Amino acid sequence: QVQLVESGGGLGQAGGSLTLSCAASGDTVDRYAMGWFRQAPGKEHEFVAAIAWRTGRVNYADSVKGRFTISRDNAKNTVYLQMNSLKPEDTAVYYCAADLVGGGSSWWYEYENRGRGTQVTVSS
Repeated sequence: QVQLVESGGGLGQAGGSLTLSCAASGDTVDRYAMGWFRQAPGKEHEFVAAIAWRTGRVNYADSVKGRFTISRDNAKNTVYLQMNSLKPEDTAVYYCAADLVGGGSSWWYEYENRGRGTQVTVSS
């Protein structure tokens, strides 16, 4: 199984940018659909973005479309989430997840491999 470690979280300002990274080990990310999810206090895991295994098709939640970009660097075995035009409502713990030969589902439980998360806090 692949192991995932997120980094790049922290404190950002409204209107600013942050880039999250998800470093994989134990397997290669090009065998997986990769997704980003987030969880705010007291809420369920929310889909943010995903990139499909074979086609590389990307999928975004409406709340982040046009602001966030998911990408995959197979050479570095890393997936990124570029977050621009940040809003206070983007504050959450962000999780990277991997679904073996998956299609880029927006459903948290499709992803059998998950990282521990990184906190993102956006101040107004």
